[in-house]
Amino acid sequence: MNGLMLVGGALVVFVAAYLLYGRWLVKTWGIDPAARTPAVELEDGGDFAPASRFTVFAHQFSSITGAGPVTGPIIAAMFGWAPALIWLLVGGVFFGAVQDFTALYASVKNKGQSMGMMIEAYVGRTGRRLFLLFCWLFTLLVLAAFADILAGTFAGTLKDGSLNVPGAQAASISLLYIVVAMGFGFFIRKVNPSGVVKLLVAIVLVAAMFAAGMAFPLYLDMQTWRYLTFGYCFIASVLPMWLLMEPRDYLSSFLLLGMVAGGVIGVVAAQPVINMPAFVGFTVNGQSLFPILFITIACGAVSGFHSLVSSGTSSKAIANERDMLPVGYGAMLVESLLGVVALVIACAAASNGHLPQGTPFQIFAGAIGGFFQMFGLPAAVSACVITMCVSALAMTTIDSVARIGRMSFQELFAAGQGEEENSFQKLCQNKYFSTVVTLVLGFALCQAGYMSIWPLFGAANQLLSALVLISLAVFLKVTGRKGWMLYVPMVFMFLVTMSALVLSVVGIVTKLSAGNFVLMVDGLQLVLALALMTLALLVVKHCGRELMGKEEVELAHGN
Repeated sequence: MNGLMLVGGALVVFVAAYLLYGRWLVKTWGIDPAARTPAVELEDGGDFAPASRFTVFAHQFSSITGAGPVTGPIIAAMFGWAPALIWLLVGGVFFGAVQDFTALYASVKNKGQSMGMMIEAYVGRTGRRLFLLFCWLFTLLVLAAFADILAGTFAGTLKDGSLNVPGAQAASISLLYIVVAMGFGFFIRKVNPSGVVKLLVAIVLVAAMFAAGMAFPLYLDMQTWRYLTFGYCFIASVLPMWLLMEPRDYLSSFLLLGMVAGGVIGVVAAQPVINMPAFVGFTVNGQSLFPILFITIACGAVSGFHSLVSSGTSSKAIANERDMLPVGYGAMLVESLLGVVALVIACAAASNGHLPQGTPFQIFAGAIGGFFQMFGLPAAVSACVITMCVSALAMTTIDSVARIGRMSFQELFAAGQGEEENSFQKLCQNKYFSTVVTLVLGFALCQAGYMSIWPLFGAANQLLSALVLISLAVFLKVTGRKGWMLYVPMVFMFLVTMSALVLSVVGIVTKLSAGNFVLMVDGLQLVLALALMTLALLVVKHCGRELMGKEEVELAHGN
């Protein structure tokens, strides 16, 4: 099988899905290009700030495209390339893109409210608090996992004691990105340049940052980078969106989109042959295809975290309702394409049906680096570019997670309608206090290392998707909109993730009985797994009751 056929076929599917299914959703639910969006109506220079279509797209794409679309498909290739490819196509088109777009749509139609606050409007106060507690716990897992990945990428020395030159260069560039992004944000805010000028300035800045970072690499140890990463998360969480996150995501989008384009062009030029069987079996290395495949491939197919970005930050920057389709539906399809490219690259690098040695990122980075070198880029520059792209995947996610975690904590303790806030609730509403609490707990989890956190992160991420889908189905029903297209995804994802969590609990209990139980690692996972399962069942109970029983009503803020 030629890899070009797989990538080309996937590209056709995604373009057709956007033009047909995506536009059908817009027509079915309705948009109003003349309406004042929350970003315009509630502009406060902080969380709410209208931005151009590409700026919001860049923020959405940069924030949702973490490590998942590269690592997941490569790991899932153990079952063969066909199951992974089918899930990327079906999941991306009918699960993930629909979830992301619907979450963005619902939030924009509800004054930019997050998923938790929308749940209160359509399900009730208890449902809101349960969902927000689940979301907040989930953001702690994401913070811990991605911060540890970033620290490992930027660490100045490798395990053998040698200098990590590409990592040190990427670290220097990443710090420059923070400072330069703030200056770029001021430039956009004060000058309001045209799209062409903005693009040209961005390209010059990216090139200058790469030149400076490669000339002056920064060698620091892993623990220092953990401190610096969480320090950056604090800044990103409290500063206005227009000042740091939006300009940083705009600049980072050139790296991420360039990586996708480089992979596609490289596949076209090299036309690699797939060296993995289409299907290996339903059970591989003791892992069952169901539910492992659907947990392993999250980003690229469907990811609950995406809905938090759609409703938490992107909805507060949409300047016109027409921008919701490319931002919500389109960004997810581009991420799915990245997943397909990663799958093809890994399977092409396989030998005799076995994937090459190394982590998924090492496999992917080696192949993309080879493509860049094929285009004439020197090996040293190629290594730095790929390392920077990899770190950008994590860094553009972690700042959004920090902000969303802070907002979830604030909303968790917010007084309900008709209630008066007490002094403790007012303290929790403080953005500095809520940010510190979130980051301190995330930092504590980070010390266990991402390998101890990643299994729970994957299951919690997909379970969050199921909870979001059922909540959105309630929103669609209550506001008189068709919602049947969400029913199959929400039921399927709930069954998949609950099955995975049950298997995780069984595995941990087995370790306990065998005497291999590590309290700070296995104990933490067991407590979080049981907490997530309990919260999920309670959320489903509340949302399901509303979905099955509540009649359609007209809500002014939901139309």
